[in-house]
Amino acid sequence: MAVRVTTEAFDPGAELNAFLEASNGAGAAATFTGVVRSDPQDPISALTLECYPELAVNQLTAIVEQARHRFSLLAATIIHRYGTLAPGEPIVQVMTLSPHRQAAFEGAEFLMDYLKTDAPFWKQETGPQGTSWVQAKSEDDKAKARWE
Repeated sequence: MAVRVTTEAFDPGAELNAFLEASNGAGAAATFTGVVRSDPQDPISALTLECYPELAVNQLTAIVEQARHRFSLLAATIIHRYGTLAPGEPIVQVMTLSPHRQAAFEGAEFLMDYLKTDAPFWKQETGPQGTSWVQAKSEDDKAKARWE
């Protein structure tokens, strides 16, 4: 189980390859990579993520452990960036390993639903109209509620 909160860019393919090298006995791996989105109708030039890295690592480690027990995961990793990122850059990668695909998929979904609602990151978008904080979305809360 691993959690990395960093300002450094990461290579999603290299991260997945390294993760799979330790796939002892796994029958399934699930991976999600989130990237900075810029809608052509409402473009942004940057996304700034703020956090307290130690707090974020502690909270994400706790949720990874919860996912590991709940879905019998063999391994799980979260990589989450903070700082200022450009459109198209990877923000987050979640990877899970399990004996079977359903647990790998559900474990990854569970982790992402937590990241979208409760992880201690604050997002600010910069675009043609200036800078604004990204507001929580009710659909993210609904997605997380299915796990309760």
